[in-house]
Amino acid sequence: MAANNYSLIKFNPTRSSSSSSSLHVVMFPWLAFGHIIPFVELSKCLAQRGHRISFLSTPKNLQRILPKIPSDLSHLINFVTLPLPQIYGLPQDAEATIDLPHDKIQYLKKAFDRLDSPFTDFLQTSFSSPTPPDWIVHDFAHHWLPPIASKFAVPCAFFSVFKASTLAFYGPPSVLMGEDGGSRSIPEHFTVPPKWVPFPSSDMVYRLYEAQKAFDDHLEDNASGVSDTYRLGSTISKTDAVFVRSCAEIESGEWFDLLQNEVYKKQVVQMGGLLSPPPPLIIQEAEDKKWVEMREWLDKQRQGSVVYVAFGSEATLSQEGMIELALGLESSELPFFWVIRSPHGSTQEDYLSSVLPAGFEDRTKGRGGFICKGWAPQDKILGHPSVGCFLTHCGWSSVLEALSVGKVLVLLPMLIDQGLVARLLHGRKIGLEIPRDERDGSFTRDSVTESLRVVMLDEDQSESFRTKAREMKEIFGDMERQKGYIDDLERFMIDYVDHHVKNNANFVSTPTNVTASHAASTFNSCQSLK
Repeated sequence: MAANNYSLIKFNPTRSSSSSSSLHVVMFPWLAFGHIIPFVELSKCLAQRGHRISFLSTPKNLQRILPKIPSDLSHLINFVTLPLPQIYGLPQDAEATIDLPHDKIQYLKKAFDRLDSPFTDFLQTSFSSPTPPDWIVHDFAHHWLPPIASKFAVPCAFFSVFKASTLAFYGPPSVLMGEDGGSRSIPEHFTVPPKWVPFPSSDMVYRLYEAQKAFDDHLEDNASGVSDTYRLGSTISKTDAVFVRSCAEIESGEWFDLLQNEVYKKQVVQMGGLLSPPPPLIIQEAEDKKWVEMREWLDKQRQGSVVYVAFGSEATLSQEGMIELALGLESSELPFFWVIRSPHGSTQEDYLSSVLPAGFEDRTKGRGGFICKGWAPQDKILGHPSVGCFLTHCGWSSVLEALSVGKVLVLLPMLIDQGLVARLLHGRKIGLEIPRDERDGSFTRDSVTESLRVVMLDEDQSESFRTKAREMKEIFGDMERQKGYIDDLERFMIDYVDHHVKNNANFVSTPTNVTASHAASTFNSCQSLK
């Protein structure tokens, strides 16, 4: 490994959480709740340590997360609305990926890119205040943000909701932006370990069907004119640091070393699991009553006997996949709790009638099958002692949530990075991936049944998986350990400002081409919510 000036920031159990400086941190996630929720959690963590947060998003998204801020932190977290521009192809009420079918998300990205001007106005206004921002924490889609921030001399950090090995597999900015001569010009290039990974990593690759989907969805240009890989590469190339929601205790430390010293060549900070994942965003009275019904059913089941099945808010299986999954669950003869959410544009009843085998609900209801139609409190379900296994789409947040309560995992990845999450977990014997056809990703009811029986019923193998689950709980369920990662992140942010910004002779509080009067005149373009 080449020599460098970077020191990997990882958990130091002896480090104090006390800080001598109070920061003003701007948080600006991508418009997807799998991204917004971790940003909210980080905001709460920093606010608990006395730091001021400006949380930027669109009006509808902010209204959806406002109830989740504790009253004792509300004075430190200021929500700032950036109205989303209306563009052709984007439905008027759509402000997050959950509001859209997959083929319309490209228009959300196009509208998102037009937030560059309101964001600049926000910074101009902020720099006319007594406490201008010390940091901007942004997401992968913000390829236009770091150059704007640099005009204000504000350091930026890319907060990655993807794990370190995934980021390293995707490669350096030059590869992501296609500036390396086309080393990844066809899907097959993603089915083998990349040349910049110097250690054995044959399991950390896409299957062919995953590579084909990733190529079509993220490497090709879309309506915004910027591919997802270019966004990521451009963003990373211009940001100052990278915060990764993971740690060397689940990923080999060599992935973090590689990412920092060779792939990105800039500071990488391990964040752990970002404490315990938050509860559902919106908890209404009717939904609380629904949980009572769910809990009563779970209470009747034997400890560790239930298979919990859920695929997040956006991942969906094909009709054929749903039928095979249903028949595999039925054939396993294990009690199951299956959360089924209809895709955007479909009613729940119509969707269920089209994807479940005839008579499935009636046959399984009396044998320990519970189908939850729509919303479900995943944190409460996973925490219930009757749940022994989680059949998951491998969304990283869901995985971390399950690990924090020591659940065994059965893996059925569907989107973006989820295949690489499954490879990590399967390779480390933390979970068992359901076998699939390498070409089209199809699977059979028999493969579902066999996988469930291995982790739940096979005497030798199931105990091995349960042992691993307990080990992961000791890491991700240990709140003091997880707080230590946030302590180290906080210390890095404070030290960086002290050493790289405040001691910089060229540091200025506002860009030379922005006057205080102009900054004040833009205030009304950014409406604050309390």
